[in-house]
Amino acid sequence: MNCGVSGVRAAHLLAGSLIAFAVVLGGCTGGGSDGGGSGGSGTAPPPPPPPPPPPPSMIDSENEAVEFLTRTTFGPTGEEIEALVGRDASDWFQAQLNVPATLVKPRLLAMGQRNEDVEWYWPSALTWNNMITADDQLRQRMALALSQILVVSEAEGSVLSGQPLTVAEYMDILNRNAFGNYRDLLEEVTYSVAMAQYLTYLRNRPDNPKTGEVPDENYAREIMQLFTIGLVELNPDGTARTGVDGRPIPTYDNADVAGLARVFTGLSFDEDEFWSWPPAEDSWHTPLRAFPENHSGDEKRFLGTVISPGTGPDESIDTALDTLFNHPNTAPFISRQLIQRFTTSDPDPAYVGRVATAFDEGRFTLPNGDSVGTGERGDLAATLASVLFDESVADLEADMPETFGKVREPVIRFTQWARAFDAAPVAAENEWRLWNTGRVESLSQHPYRSPSVFNFYRPGYVSPGTETGAAGLTAPELQIVNEASAIGYMDFITGYIRNQTGTVDEAIDSFVPDYSEEFALVEDPAALVDHLDVLLTGGRLGTVARDRIVAAVTALPVDFDDAERSERFRNRRVELAIFMVMTSDAYLVQD
Repeated sequence: MNCGVSGVRAAHLLAGSLIAFAVVLGGCTGGGSDGGGSGGSGTAPPPPPPPPPPPPSMIDSENEAVEFLTRTTFGPTGEEIEALVGRDASDWFQAQLNVPATLVKPRLLAMGQRNEDVEWYWPSALTWNNMITADDQLRQRMALALSQILVVSEAEGSVLSGQPLTVAEYMDILNRNAFGNYRDLLEEVTYSVAMAQYLTYLRNRPDNPKTGEVPDENYAREIMQLFTIGLVELNPDGTARTGVDGRPIPTYDNADVAGLARVFTGLSFDEDEFWSWPPAEDSWHTPLRAFPENHSGDEKRFLGTVISPGTGPDESIDTALDTLFNHPNTAPFISRQLIQRFTTSDPDPAYVGRVATAFDEGRFTLPNGDSVGTGERGDLAATLASVLFDESVADLEADMPETFGKVREPVIRFTQWARAFDAAPVAAENEWRLWNTGRVESLSQHPYRSPSVFNFYRPGYVSPGTETGAAGLTAPELQIVNEASAIGYMDFITGYIRNQTGTVDEAIDSFVPDYSEEFALVEDPAALVDHLDVLLTGGRLGTVARDRIVAAVTALPVDFDDAERSERFRNRRVELAIFMVMTSDAYLVQD
């Protein structure tokens, strides 16, 4: 996939496989017999059966390990790469499903008991720290993906800005449910204070015939448009269904929005009274309570569902969520977005269809033959397994189309650097730059600080004036790629590569990289670049880019009479090599 924005090519080629699995056939050798044997019948025992072939998901090389870990973690570490070579990726996946969730709110509660006692930046800081250091890497990646579908934002000016415990609880909802069931996740999200404030249905009131007031429709609209069924009816493979006029068929209309809005009335803080103010501190980060007397008692019609007059709030919400969850659109709509967050920006419809089937059936069979999932519709572990182990991405030898791949998210570029070079101590709370990376002069992306409910980039974004756009390919991340953001990323990552970022506490130098392994190769630029090629790109750098980087690094002399000067230039060689790899097409584009 060739892609560019405003004349700047973001990446030259999206080619090759995202995950490299080698199919190794077990050797089969026949055993012979001389037919002899004193006192025997002359019949030799049958030869032992040949050993079974390794599972297709066996990781046979460092490059394969890097490709797999790039998709499933916030960046491979040297130790993880070494540990994965010779291991079945299916086993790694299953082990990750059992790692306990690393949560945010418990840490904050240990620091202070009220929203006002916790600094506003702490939920974000702990999220950065968890993404880089937590053992539940796959869960953390899934939570980040879900946060870009079920969006709330604590960006400056948001209603959630200054409510750290409220935001932390929402982060933990996504973490806890990352491998659970999407229906359960929808319910927790609906009853969360964070979502109720962000999409303005907290204390939503029923119709008032006297004043003409109607329920707030914000959540009703977005839960359909963004969280479940989308704007147009879909085939099982995610392609749009069309009517007799050849145009896509809308999934809902204004009457559906109005009917569904009546469902989300009567929800308030977990207090004794609907209008109780101020709420108790715990009420800011515990599930909402439904108040029947403040809930619309009218009939509610939407998407062909009718809720009878007088039905209470909890029952109405259950019916509404069941309707949305069981809609035929939900499986392909959510599946395609998860594919985009993990593997490729413009997935083939057949790929979407297979993942949607795993969502529908709640099961997926891993390459080693083990089954993942509960067998219940909406199982996210089975859905994620299907995304990562689909036949279209699991074989290194497959002839991958040039359109396969995605622009690496800016957030993940930074976390990969921190993990690859064991930057320590990991203390995002001590880094001014990590308090807000959403600015264009930074990463143009910050977890849980999307500029709107539509995320940092839309899943259906087609970049105008680019080669991907001309080909009609969706490339979400390109929506935040332009000249300014490209320069911003280079400036941002240079500061960290060179350990020249400002800290909140000047006595603590956080995120100090360990380049000891790289320093050992500094006198052999070719070996240094080859090492970084494996560590950062999984061996995808290519001859032209590799030779260019080797030449640039070689041009920096390291032999001076002045030992201090020699050491300084040795550091510069390592830093330049890392910078050039991390700004190369092979790195910026994840295949």
